[in-house]
Amino acid sequence: MTINKKLYDRSGGNCELCNSATAVHEYTVSPASDNAIENQVAICTNCLQAIEQHDTGNYWQFLEGTIWNPEPAIQALSYRLVYACKEQDWAAGIISSVELDENTVQWALSIYEVAEVHKDAFGNTLTNGDTVVLTQGLDVKGTSFSAPKGTVVKKIRLVPDNTNQVEGKINDQTIVILTKYVKKG
Repeated sequence: MTINKKLYDRSGGNCELCNSATAVHEYTVSPASDNAIENQVAICTNCLQAIEQHDTGNYWQFLEGTIWNPEPAIQALSYRLVYACKEQDWAAGIISSVELDENTVQWALSIYEVAEVHKDAFGNTLTNGDTVVLTQGLDVKGTSFSAPKGTVVKKIRLVPDNTNQVEGKINDQTIVILTKYVKKG
């Protein structure tokens, strides 16, 4: 594979992680998807294989020096790889000693973020438009009725900022229902 000339010049032709081998791969640090040099790291075949194999062994110990590189993409990738090994003493030492820009740390750790999802009482994932069944009787606040256990609520809407709530209509009244009281139908 050929490397972009600007990336090759920045790296001096060496792997920007281990600095001991010839760089032959352009590695884009996710979640960035474009090929801008600011999002890429020039790496060797050995480092690429270690990344692809999710190596959490001692291979990455050389990142103790690399993580101080002034390039944010190199810092983010180095921090991400060290963080994956955080249970080992050498990695914990690097993490505790390095002070990176908060945006770089967030970039590095973005790979570990899990999107919050709405789940019913049994752990099933809920989506907009689902039909649910109440698992217990609920008093509907602000109305003169209660919804008995087994009530079917069609076409629910997920409350965007609260994964513990959904909205649905019961007796033509839109209400908020806690997800712990519903079962996906």
